[in-house]
Amino acid sequence: MADALKTTLRYYGISPWEIEVLYGFLNSHFTIIQDEIAQDDDNFVSSLDMEIPLAFNEEFFQWFEFKRWENVKSVFKEMKRRRGSGNALKVKINFAGNPRIVFSIDVEDKQWFDNAIEKIDFVLELIPHHLDPQKLPSEISEIIYKFDSKSIRWRLDTASSENKKFIFSGNAWKEII
Repeated sequence: MADALKTTLRYYGISPWEIEVLYGFLNSHFTIIQDEIAQDDDNFVSSLDMEIPLAFNEEFFQWFEFKRWENVKSVFKEMKRRRGSGNALKVKINFAGNPRIVFSIDVEDKQWFDNAIEKIDFVLELIPHHLDPQKLPSEISEIIYKFDSKSIRWRLDTASSENKKFIFSGNAWKEII
């Protein structure tokens, strides 16, 4: 199965040790493509963009194994601990699927960063509500979640289709012009 599923780790400012540890947890389930890039965001010392070629759902967590997922989350938290507070680390976790689900974590405070990492799994319970065709704009191909430190939870942020982009504001999607 590892030969069929490829995950990409695109990063800068991440130590070889951190990549190696993350690689160790992913290697048994995925073929890993590492792409060290030049810094593309002056606001962050380090960035990790991880592509997971599976949908964000209960089946993923059962297949990947809960303990292994906990270990991956621990690596992210350790990366933040090593860098301290401030805009030191940005992590994006991209799950394939229709729509594609993206978690963008760029929280400055270590405690809130750790909290964000821990609560990713809880979004599973909200997905059926968030993806309700009655509430979602049509033909959405990607939904981005951002962690809100004020409410201490993941919030819908933006959604994109081929030609349109929407922002979630209040309790509704609004097209960005």
